[in-house]
Amino acid sequence: MHSVGRLPARAAWVLVVALAGCSTLSSQRPALPPTPVPAAWSATSGAPAPAAVSLGQWWQRFNDPQLSALVTQALQANTDVRTAQAALQQSRALRDVRAAGLGPTVKASASAQSNQTNSNTPANTFQAGFDASWEPDVFGGLRSTLSAAEADAQAAQANLANVQVSMAAEVAVTYIDLRGLQERLAIARSNLAAQTETLQITRWRAQAGLASSLDVEQAVAASEQTGAQIPALQTSVAQDLSSLAVLTGQAPGALRDTVGAVLTPPAAVPQPPPDLALSIPAQTLRQRPDVRAAEHRISAALDRVAQADAARYPGFQISGSVGLSALTLSTLTNGATVLNSLLASVSVPLFDGGAARAQVRAQEAALEQARVAYQAAVLTALKDVEDALVALQGDRERLARLQAATEAAANADLLARQRYASGLIDFRTVLDTQRTLLSTQDSVATTRASLSSDHVRLYKALGGGWTPAQEMAGP
Repeated sequence: MHSVGRLPARAAWVLVVALAGCSTLSSQRPALPPTPVPAAWSATSGAPAPAAVSLGQWWQRFNDPQLSALVTQALQANTDVRTAQAALQQSRALRDVRAAGLGPTVKASASAQSNQTNSNTPANTFQAGFDASWEPDVFGGLRSTLSAAEADAQAAQANLANVQVSMAAEVAVTYIDLRGLQERLAIARSNLAAQTETLQITRWRAQAGLASSLDVEQAVAASEQTGAQIPALQTSVAQDLSSLAVLTGQAPGALRDTVGAVLTPPAAVPQPPPDLALSIPAQTLRQRPDVRAAEHRISAALDRVAQADAARYPGFQISGSVGLSALTLSTLTNGATVLNSLLASVSVPLFDGGAARAQVRAQEAALEQARVAYQAAVLTALKDVEDALVALQGDRERLARLQAATEAAANADLLARQRYASGLIDFRTVLDTQRTLLSTQDSVATTRASLSSDHVRLYKALGGGWTPAQEMAGP
């Protein structure tokens, strides 16, 4: 490193301006990496709505106060959300640190010194002054550092939005699963009651010599099999309650104590309205916070390439000080000696074994990683929407057929029990119709919950109501 010290101020500025004209760094940003974005979705979710529907606070579209309350609480108290908020605050603070580095640094100092040799009178010295330093950003290294920090803060803001979108969806899916399990539990109990009644009739017929002991044992086995489903469903209900407690920032079991009186009784699975208008794929990508975060990471990586490149050029430093020196404290402000100095320096890298160029290559590789990560985020976003649309369409068709099958199975079960009580059919027919009824009713409840969860996943895949305008406004 070669340094030039104590240059006249005017000569230092001439040198700075002259070298600044030699800078070849470009501030232009390249376009985002190409990604295969289709013009329309390959799957449809039914007839589109005549006008676009806002996805902001989409959970309120289910018209379920408990769901809305749980999502609101999770967005405020969930640990993942709070961690993302702290990360955003850290990124913004680091950005402010980088911004402060562009300006001069000023420090104040004061000292008092007393010297005595043998028995001589002590010699006192009092000093006070200011020191200032500034590093002119000739080749844009400091500006690139600040720009990278700003991009990091924007990525942290988008990441917070992504966590909030994911958290709202997870709470909604868990709540819907809870209501679906409660419906299945009610179905199992209803069928168990019907099978218990059939078992009693079978026992009466066996006592009268109209049925065999085989019919009784088959009836016992059927009722016990149905009864065995109830503890498993109760376990799943308790686990969903614990999951909702953790998602809302509470200890497992706390939710049953606070709002258990509302969540524990069975309730219908919340159903969304069918007026969802799909945005085109390109617009969906702009509404996805994870895609926006990946885009900001490209900007940050690009700025770090410029920062590493600027480190290969000369660096400049301008510093100065002004102070007062006096023998007594009273004369420090009146009649004190004025001390001042000005120093301009330049440091030029001559030989570093290729470390600076290697650092540039390392940052270029990081930039390529960010570009590939952006492409992966885009492809994942497109897949999420397509998967949600396919699942939505398939579950709608499946639910329609299962509902028709359940209606037929209920009629068959009623007829079978009536004819068995009259001795017109054997008991195997009764068992078959009861198993079919339980299976179809359970499938309807499961598919109805899956259909609502499909809507939640579609809302999430479309961006969950987040918009880039919210990113600019901040939390």
